[in-house]
Amino acid sequence: MTDDILRRAREAQRAAPPVGDDAYPSFVQAARKRMAAHWPDLTGAGDRDVERAREKGLPEAMLDRLRLADRHRDALDAAFDRLERDLPRTARTGESVRGMGEVRAQRVLRPLGVILMVFEARAEITLRSAVMCAATGNAVLLRGGSEVAETNAAVGGVLRAALADAGLPEGLVTILDSGDRRQLRALLKQDDAIDVIIPRGGPSLIETCRTASRIPMITGGGGANHLYAHRTADPRTAAVLTLDGKLPDPAACTALETVLVDDELADAYLAALAEAARAPDAGGLVLRVTEELAARVPAGLAGHLDPARLGPHDDGREYLDQTLAVRTVSGPQDAIAHIGRHGSGHTEGVLTTDDAVAEEFCRRVDAAAVVVNGSLRLNDAPAMGLGAALAISTGRLHARGPVTLDRLYTRSWIIDGADTPRFRTAA
Repeated sequence: MTDDILRRAREAQRAAPPVGDDAYPSFVQAARKRMAAHWPDLTGAGDRDVERAREKGLPEAMLDRLRLADRHRDALDAAFDRLERDLPRTARTGESVRGMGEVRAQRVLRPLGVILMVFEARAEITLRSAVMCAATGNAVLLRGGSEVAETNAAVGGVLRAALADAGLPEGLVTILDSGDRRQLRALLKQDDAIDVIIPRGGPSLIETCRTASRIPMITGGGGANHLYAHRTADPRTAAVLTLDGKLPDPAACTALETVLVDDELADAYLAALAEAARAPDAGGLVLRVTEELAARVPAGLAGHLDPARLGPHDDGREYLDQTLAVRTVSGPQDAIAHIGRHGSGHTEGVLTTDDAVAEEFCRRVDAAAVVVNGSLRLNDAPAMGLGAALAISTGRLHARGPVTLDRLYTRSWIIDGADTPRFRTAA
């Protein structure tokens, strides 16, 4: 069965029109319309997935990731609108250079090929990922968690109809509905049939893909993300940006996990955080601090203190909920060294009014994105003005940062030889 799935995907990818064909923006438009028309069906399937997950005892943060809400529809609609507009620009023929004699070489775009996307419990990822991959001429196999099985089945119907509307091969999008881990293990070994793997999920999922496969990967990696508040930072701004980085979707890869605050700013920062934490959405905030810092926490934050104290086991940890670690540091060098030891290379931030500190932080902290004086959630393709993105990559080859439309192509060369031999004399 796995061989049949892969054969259909490869045949569809080869039968698809070339990059830049009008069928691709037509597909995006069709997917957008079909999604709007069938949104009640999609949300109904999502609600049933959420109910089953609740019965299994999944935590509320995970249930929120399963749920399809109107905000997802609005975000997907905006993403598809941008995709439709961006496709002609990203599909343009590349540079042309002149070589020896009359030889000319032109760089052209090609799809990556057959993509295997493995992800966990994010219902809207199926729709966004499938549209982006197919709109760039790739065939995509989508393997989501069993928690969103019914949602994925409903999405599959929408996508098949949209592909037919645009005249594209149905096999460009395959939603794998088997939760059997043996199927995934078999796919991970198909390096002759799958060109790229894009895993989206926690460290264990990514490590499974990395160790079980030789197929090239565009990897999201974990988000053990830090925000460093320098002594010159405004404490109220730091408090607002802390909550903005932590509270919405705390299991997201760009979520803030640890605040590193200069010791001389710590008291003013904690006072400002106590005030900011009075917001209605901050009731679930949990602060994990050292014993020494706990004694300095103002009364307004006492109810948010985690009884467990911050220890070495918390360094580099993703909490995936509204738990936030706060640790004091002696200055920029201490903060940079801590991030170097414990950061995951995803998203790091600095708050300072000292340009020299900001420049040093940006120069020495190695991450897919470094945010200066802003929320870590700004590491987001739409917020950055980049359009839609498939994931945020922490790898160093091909793509690093938001995996935008142009990262779903590879490049090759068309050489106009003009009857030119390379080693022999021309006739």
